[in-house]
Amino acid sequence: MREDKVSITTLETDNYADKYSESSLFDKITSTIKSAGLKLIYEALLLFYVTENPNCPMKVKAAIFAALGYFISPIDVIPDFTPIVGYSDDAGAIALALCLAQIYIDDTVREKARNKIRDIFGAKVAAELD
Repeated sequence: MREDKVSITTLETDNYADKYSESSLFDKITSTIKSAGLKLIYEALLLFYVTENPNCPMKVKAAIFAALGYFISPIDVIPDFTPIVGYSDDAGAIALALCLAQIYIDDTVREKARNKIRDIFGAKVAAELD
């Protein structure tokens, strides 16, 4: 692989942890539901609420912040505005963090994520998660 080419497998998402902030996450969520899709938004919210769990280790939280920072960042492997595949690299980063965090995703976390979607987008959109 040439050094000037970057792939999702070589991307170090830790470089994106500093891009994360709660306000940036919610700005991104509200502005990208149509292009990113409800499923990706829901998964990002699951991760967000996992970080509130005091039993979640800092290593897992760091991975979550990196993945959410990558999602927020306008600079990534596949630009978000690219039709069809624009959020596929973001989805990969979110999926990796979900694997690490799955033990901490309980009914409370799921309910908080659903409620946030209901608060932001309304009951009709939240019902699509069922």
